[in-house]
Amino acid sequence: MRDVAVIGVGMIKWGERWESSLRDLFVEAALAALDDCGLDRVDALYVGSMSPGLFTGQEHIGALFADYLGLAHLPATRVESACASGGLAFRQAFLEVSSGLSEIVLAAGVEKMTDVDGAEATYVLSTAADQEYESFHGITFPGLYALIARDYMHRYGLTREQLAAVAIKNHAHGSHNPFAQFPRKIDLETVLNSPMVADPLRLMDCSPITDGAAAVVLCPLERARELGKKKPVKVLGSGQASDTMALHHREDFCYFRSTAEAAKRAFEMAKIERERVDFLEVHDCFTIAEICVLESLGFFERGKAGSAAQEGITALDGKLPVNPSGGLKSKGHPVGATGVAQIVELVHQLRGEAGERQVKGAKVGLAQNMGGTGASSVVHILEGC
Repeated sequence: MRDVAVIGVGMIKWGERWESSLRDLFVEAALAALDDCGLDRVDALYVGSMSPGLFTGQEHIGALFADYLGLAHLPATRVESACASGGLAFRQAFLEVSSGLSEIVLAAGVEKMTDVDGAEATYVLSTAADQEYESFHGITFPGLYALIARDYMHRYGLTREQLAAVAIKNHAHGSHNPFAQFPRKIDLETVLNSPMVADPLRLMDCSPITDGAAAVVLCPLERARELGKKKPVKVLGSGQASDTMALHHREDFCYFRSTAEAAKRAFEMAKIERERVDFLEVHDCFTIAEICVLESLGFFERGKAGSAAQEGITALDGKLPVNPSGGLKSKGHPVGATGVAQIVELVHQLRGEAGERQVKGAKVGLAQNMGGTGASSVVHILEGC
């Protein structure tokens, strides 16, 4: 396998993009990534999107997007793994370059979620849960993550204030992100007084419905400086794993086995220890998710990550900054795009381009993206060159 580098990244403003179609969002992000590295061609395209058919009525988006990007005869593949679709698209692009099959590959993620009302969006997202055992009986993802939160509270004594601290911290980070859907700070009162969604999770514990896209360009590391305009970022490790779809089939609600297995594989490929990682971008679809993911990744012992945000450990100036982009909570969560946007943030940080949210001395970053309640997970480790 060849070493692989990211040489171009592109983000667009996330939010309610009424003026833009699904293809518009993709093309805007893809062109930004190509402009970032100074290229006008790629050998292949992978695009992550969870459910464009249900959200917008459009399937067959690989061919559609290649056409509207002006590269109609490109090998173009749509990748789906629920909310991990973007991370998996990046992994497939990495594998294609690493194998030697292609030299330059574009990986993108996109979702347009606001063309349907809230009830329909809830239904579409619920298709990532077990239909027969979970969705059929009426539970939604806020309900499933509320079960996880209640179990964690019961086991480890997590307080409502500690849960809120995750949202407060991520909004503080996101307030410095010009691409974020909600780039504003919030306080404890705002979280605790927000409407109850699924006890104990309130509105401010939940990531929003979002339109958005992100894209990156990959090539062999040995050609990165020749092909790109900016400092390349090396992909050290990539891992993927899955778990039971239904939450009740698991031995432990609070431990995401797919994330743990994906991280194990990524670290084995990277040949580094966790102590080398300077910051993380993790899948905080709900505040409790960030806590459980940090433990599943192996950065905290079980039951110990609940107080991390409240104690400042995971703040920008903390021992282990988590979600400097603002995470899904502040940046937004266009489900198919989230995993690619995490890679974009890692690259900006490792290049030293993150502005007010820059992690000091960042050399190695990790991104974790997962689908549903962790039925699928992808982990990537990147290093600045």
